[in-house]
Order: sequence, then structure tokens, then C-alpha cells
Amino acid sequence: MKFFADTAEIDDIKEMAATGLLDGVTTNPSLIAKSGRDFMEVTREICGLTDGPVSAEVVALDHPTMMKEAEILRKIADNVCIKVPLTIDGLKTCKALTDDGTMVNVTLCFSANQALLAAKAGATFVSPFVGRHDDNGSNGMDLIRDIRTIYDNYLFDTEILVASVRHATHVLESALIGADVMTAPPAVIKGLFKHILTDKGIEGFLKDWETTGQSIV
Repeated sequence: MKFFADTAEIDDIKEMAATGLLDGVTTNPSLIAKSGRDFMEVTREICGLTDGPVSAEVVALDHPTMMKEAEILRKIADNVCIKVPLTIDGLKTCKALTDDGTMVNVTLCFSANQALLAAKAGATFVSPFVGRHDDNGSNGMDLIRDIRTIYDNYLFDTEILVASVRHATHVLESALIGADVMTAPPAVIKGLFKHILTDKGIEGFLKDWETTGQSIV
């Protein structure tokens, strides 16, 4: 499963890239606003930190303006992936862009039927929001299972990009189901390293090493 960082914070992206775990980055208007930086500038900088897809979202709601925005965004770098909402106009834009060889991430997916539509429109990625689904009393992982089954039934090329990931269990269950990608805030990805037995093991090794009085360097 590929790991994308869901952030517009450059320092966090650099840190993730240094681990070798970073396969791409997703951004959205809210993350850009949180960064306090110019949209085009920060997107260009992110594209230089990873060879993987960097999702840059259009903000228009109508197809013609989405296409105009997409034309500007995809000139930023070769690895820009245009992010569009799961609406009729969004899917029109998806179809036009993917037919032209541009990567497209169809976002704000909350049903398997919506995911089916995105795949039929040729989406590179579809982004079901599991955390927000959980917030509304549903099981976000059931949505991922349904999408995986549908995509496998018809051999769709669209990759399932699990979004709105809140914790390690979301990551684990996504991997068990067979999602192609998960995108999460850097703090969630860093949390995957943590285990109390790992910490205790390191503590014990260091304590025993001190008794030897030796040094490696």
C-alpha cells in the first residue's frame, strides 16, 4: 500500500521523504489555508520533494472553470494530480483530463456508487473519506470493502486512496482490505512507529550496553 502525506507543511513532507515512506502528497484548500502560504508556491515546492503524485485541488464548481484551473495547475510540475469533487461537473472534468493523460484524484467520495462513477469516468484515484464516514455513524471501512469488491469485479484501474485517516487502525484495516493508497497527516504516519514493546526493548538494550563500557564510535 502506498503512503501519501496529507499536508501542505514543507518540513513535515521533508521528514517523511527522508524515511523512504513517502509515495506522494495530498493537499486541499483547507490545508493550504492552514499553511498560510501561496497556493501555487507551496504546491511547486511540494512537487520538488517527491516524485510521486501531488494532488492539487480545483476550487471551481463548474466544468469550464475547473478545466481552466486544471490547465494552470498541471503546468506546475509533471507529477501534479488534479483533484476534483465527486459531482457531475467534477466527473466531466475528470474524463476530459484523464483522456488527455493527466492524473486525476476524485475526492469527497462517500458511497460505493460514487466510487463506481469515478472509475467509469477514468479517475486515477478515488478518495473515500473514512473518518468523516465514521463521524456520521457509519463504518468507513465497510465503504472501502465495497469499493474494493466492485473495482475487482470489473478490473477498474482506478486506485482506492483512503482519505480522512484518523488513526493506526484505519491504516491497518485499509491494508488488510487491499486499498491501493492511504493518505494521512504526518502525525498519524509517525504514530505507526510507536509500540510500547519496541520502546522497552530499546531501553533494555541500552541499559545492557552501558554495562559493557564500550563505544562504537
